[in-house]
Amino acid sequence: MPREPAAPARGESRTSGGAGPPPLEPFGLVLHHDGRWTHQGQPISNRRIREKFDVSVRYLPEEGKYVVQVGRFRGEIEVEEAGFFVRDVDLDRGEVALSDRSRDRLDLESLRLSELDGAFLCTVKSALVSGGLPARFTHAAQAELLTAVDDGADGPVIRIGGRPLPLPQLHREAPDPQNSPGEGVPDAPPRGDGEGVVR
Repeated sequence: MPREPAAPARGESRTSGGAGPPPLEPFGLVLHHDGRWTHQGQPISNRRIREKFDVSVRYLPEEGKYVVQVGRFRGEIEVEEAGFFVRDVDLDRGEVALSDRSRDRLDLESLRLSELDGAFLCTVKSALVSGGLPARFTHAAQAELLTAVDDGADGPVIRIGGRPLPLPQLHREAPDPQNSPGEGVPDAPPRGDGEGVVR
């Protein structure tokens, strides 16, 4: 049975005290495009650990790296497609609820399709980093967004806050190398009972 990583070991750093954090480096933790976590190629089956990692993802603009921040420790992670996931859509406010428990504006113009499987992606956290970061819609959030799509005089529109807004032409976008570990990502393990798969 694979051992579950209780907290980052290699690549970990302290946020206070000492001479400062050591350089970040990957320690085998990978966030896959469909929301599954693996550690050194092995699936993480413990639901509580997966949920803890989900809410602990951070992006460090200065380093250009994603990390999990657990207590006083942080460790660099490899991200296959998006470090954040859209869990819910507030059509009245035009906002999305993200997997790290933050909320962001729904940027309709950034809506696009995943190059990997056609799922919806959008750009979030533009205030954190220029150009923002990709966020992937869960199945539930994508379905909720699609319920707001209607036919307009000049094409499909989506109703946000009761106002019909033009739905952008969706296209597939190649993964951003900044957010993809490339060859460093091990092949995804069998899904088994489906735990960890974003729904």
